[in-house]
Amino acid sequence: MKKITTLILACSVAITTSSVMAATASSEKQANKAVELRQSIYALLGSNMGILGAMAKGDVPVDASVVERNATRINQLSLMMDDYTRLNTSKFNLKTAALDKMWSERSNFEQRITDLTDASATLQKVAASGDVNAIKKAIGAVGKTCGGCHDVFKKD
Repeated sequence: MKKITTLILACSVAITTSSVMAATASSEKQANKAVELRQSIYALLGSNMGILGAMAKGDVPVDASVVERNATRINQLSLMMDDYTRLNTSKFNLKTAALDKMWSERSNFEQRITDLTDASATLQKVAASGDVNAIKKAIGAVGKTCGGCHDVFKKD
């Protein structure tokens, strides 16, 4: 019985480990599709951050309902990022701004995703309060997580 339990545990660990490790794209077609999907998430993040940045700078009035909606979207996108950035496309010469560090420093990258998830969840809560100064500060925190990732994992 002990051998069976040990075998089951070993198999479970192997399956879990292989499912969370980044895989390498096996073809240029697969890599291109992965880049397309990854860039779609980043485009949506940028689209939702744009108006928030303008609010934080005072270029447009803070609208708590828009902040809450966009923070929710950013949060949901952050929850998808790991899935859509896991496939390593670095061995192909593709049009992408992603640096190889996205895969070689995976735990750091995953922490940055978690930071974005946490910051956007905080922004959702702060937006519900309607406190304009707190909203601007929380928008800044979300922006800082975006910029922090760009600085390390994105080409200039």
